[in-house]
Amino acid sequence: MGARTGAGPMADGGIGAAYDAVAELYADLFRGELARKEAELAAIRQLVAGPAVAVRGLPVGDLGCGPGEATALLAGLGVRAFGLDLSAGMLAQARRDRPRLPFLRGTLAALPLADGSLGAILARYSLIHLSPPELPGALAELHRVLAPGGLLLTGFFAADPALGDTDRPTPFDHKVATAHRWPVDTLAALLRQAGFTENARTLRPPLPGERFPQATLLCAA
Repeated sequence: MGARTGAGPMADGGIGAAYDAVAELYADLFRGELARKEAELAAIRQLVAGPAVAVRGLPVGDLGCGPGEATALLAGLGVRAFGLDLSAGMLAQARRDRPRLPFLRGTLAALPLADGSLGAILARYSLIHLSPPELPGALAELHRVLAPGGLLLTGFFAADPALGDTDRPTPFDHKVATAHRWPVDTLAALLRQAGFTENARTLRPPLPGERFPQATLLCAA
């Protein structure tokens, strides 16, 4: 199967439009925030050190790239990086600030990418707005576009037992669009069902200014 370029309208339940409305404010508000998170930066360096990228030279997709800060970080690590986002407004910010990097519009439900074409995927807080029934299909898409042995790093809001969270995802009032806190084990199980093998995980309490615990999962296709 080749690239999915004819997947039809991007019916996203208004998520793209919601981010369009705040794109400039979002880009300004979160500018530089990733550079202060050393544990996450270490995980990103581990992501691009995999043989599909470091040896075979396959590209890295920043899927759900927003204004492209992580895309630029990936490119700065010497890999072929590109960004993809559902929001045209976010992509406009990314192209304005990083004109030398490639950015394209697309949805995680039907990625406009060929099978096995990527060496790694960074999906940083881009799965959180999918409803639980939608997530398995998106994970299958991520697995489809990764080369064998390629790596996926996903960052997300983790479940918080102090808030009464259980082993199920919990919706919450994200400032842009409804999102979900995911129990790490529950999301890890869905990744296994999609064909991934977990390599590493992190879980930390919220930093000042954050509302919930934060987690990452690093998995191989």
